[in-house]
Amino acid sequence: MNVSRIALAGGVAASTVLLLAGTASAHVSVQPQGEAAKGGYATVNFKVPNERDDASTVKLEVNFPTDHPLASVSPQPVAGWKIDVTRSKLAKPLEVHGKKIDEAVSKVTWTADSKGIEPGFFQQFPLSVGQLPEDTDQMVFKVLQTYSNKEVVRWIEEPAEGGEEPESPAPVLALSAPAADAHGAPADDKSGEAAKEKTTASSDDTSSSNSDSTARVLGIVGIVVGVAGVAFGVLAGRRRNA
Repeated sequence: MNVSRIALAGGVAASTVLLLAGTASAHVSVQPQGEAAKGGYATVNFKVPNERDDASTVKLEVNFPTDHPLASVSPQPVAGWKIDVTRSKLAKPLEVHGKKIDEAVSKVTWTADSKGIEPGFFQQFPLSVGQLPEDTDQMVFKVLQTYSNKEVVRWIEEPAEGGEEPESPAPVLALSAPAADAHGAPADDKSGEAAKEKTTASSDDTSSSNSDSTARVLGIVGIVVGVAGVAFGVLAGRRRNA
């Protein structure tokens, strides 16, 4: 009886922990499709869950970091949502592909045309962004989530390094190591030549191996045919003697 009670209490405690963990992790986040390499371009998705039982998410505002402005930001159309892109003047112009850029996207706003994100659902909002900065390991986006009951949730708290996650954390985009160049192409042809040489050597080895295998098979076939011929000759001789 005591064992059953202990097991029941353990199950309830575990369920409570999972419920609390699920509630704590349900917040606006950003993730790249593939990798977001420093100095390159990437497609990122802002994942927005609806955390209310009696209201829908009808508006999302994503504010871009001013310390690492992005010259190129292109939103992908999302059915049922109107998109507004806000650009602002830069205090310090950027140089992209040899051209000076004096303004950058500072905010992208999605506004629902009808229902928005209903309770129990989430929505992803894709953006193509670049060039990503090379002097930082992450980018922090401050986001405002507006519900149909006029409530505004501010996902703007930056996580402290090595500390606990804040109550309303801002979405953080982790940047990976830079590619060979800004577009991910090899920076040196020598690596390509080495790969070609390796491929050629591998092909030669494969051809040589195939030739050896063919020769062995033909040799075995010849031996079998020879043995069959001798056996046939012996059998024919015995028949003539008989």
